[in-house]
Amino acid sequence: MSDTWDAAAPGVLRLPSGRLVRGRGLRRPLPAGPVPQFSVRLLGREPEPVAWESRWLRWPDFRLPADRAAARRLLDEVWTRAATERVEVACAGGRGRTGTALACLAVLDGVLPRDAVAFVREHYHPGAVETPWQRRYVLRFGGCG
Repeated sequence: MSDTWDAAAPGVLRLPSGRLVRGRGLRRPLPAGPVPQFSVRLLGREPEPVAWESRWLRWPDFRLPADRAAARRLLDEVWTRAATERVEVACAGGRGRTGTALACLAVLDGVLPRDAVAFVREHYHPGAVETPWQRRYVLRFGGCG
């Protein structure tokens, strides 16, 4: 992993494979240090452009992705790129949607779907994955695609 995050930096989740992904709340200022090389912004409305490569996934607050097939493809890309790049997943608060996406990345990385929410709550934030339907989404994510 040549150009990824510092594992000790705020918001950085280390997946079991060693891949590092930063989760972040967009309401807070951009952290000091390197910027992402690729980011996915999980928001109900299209966000303002940023200086790095970025994609928007329509995902309303406290809900699920509007297009689940697109979400799966994008999270597959995030997981792949996290092996060699600084990848960030972010929503407004950095907990519900971001935590759900991080839990799905943990599933892609080999964590059992039934354990993925607990993994993200332990290693990213205790309040990650906020709603029962977000938890169900993670449970079912392992069987998608």
